[in-house]
Amino acid sequence: MDVNSYLERIGYKGPLDLTADTLSGLHYAHLLNVPFENLDIHLGQPILLNEDHLFEKIVTHRRGGFCYELNGLFAVLLGELGFKVDLLSARVFENGEFGPEFDHLTLRVRLEDDWLVDVGYGDNFLKPLRLFETGAQVRSGIAYRLEPGSSDWKLLEMDGQSKWRSSYCFRLNPRRFSDFNNMCHYHQTSPKSHFTQKRLCTRATLKGRITLRDRRLIITKDGQRSEKVLVDEKEFSSVLKNYFGIRLPKLK
Repeated sequence: MDVNSYLERIGYKGPLDLTADTLSGLHYAHLLNVPFENLDIHLGQPILLNEDHLFEKIVTHRRGGFCYELNGLFAVLLGELGFKVDLLSARVFENGEFGPEFDHLTLRVRLEDDWLVDVGYGDNFLKPLRLFETGAQVRSGIAYRLEPGSSDWKLLEMDGQSKWRSSYCFRLNPRRFSDFNNMCHYHQTSPKSHFTQKRLCTRATLKGRITLRDRRLIITKDGQRSEKVLVDEKEFSSVLKNYFGIRLPKLK
């Protein structure tokens, strides 16, 4: 892997020593600069869990991706820098229940303390969570909590009504990247997958988040939300270029 090109892609210029501060800085920079997006699915382009393919897409062509792509490639970067990284299978909480194994790919990074790392979940914690700390951990004003169970850990987030809601659950046993192939294929082909139903592109900003959901542009800044309906595909392409730096061929 061309580490310097990857670091340039995420705009990271900080230290590279194997510390929690470095990990946090890399994580935050990644979320500010690389969007979570499913556009290839709606272009009919296959998503392949291959390091070279993902590097070309995310770094060379300055695209984003979804969990398998973003966390998969980020794990390679962290490994190249010397961090000890485990790929973990997670099950996303949706419609009142947790999904199947390999529904989501998240990461465990082992330092003096272990950390939950995730740059591929969209609107989620901006800096890593201390894995074995079960109390509330506040990131950018939002409280998160990790709850251990008999076999699974749950990631909880506090909502606007001061209630804890589940994001996903995960197990700590390490997985291989190839273990996620079947669910990656499912999420890009099944009509039951929410990734096949709407186009999505979203990234964090210094003061909030920018999201493009089909033809709805949603900007949150300093807690204030604005929404605009785009008039056509030309404006959609313009928003992708101006807000996310993405240039695509004509979409379906």
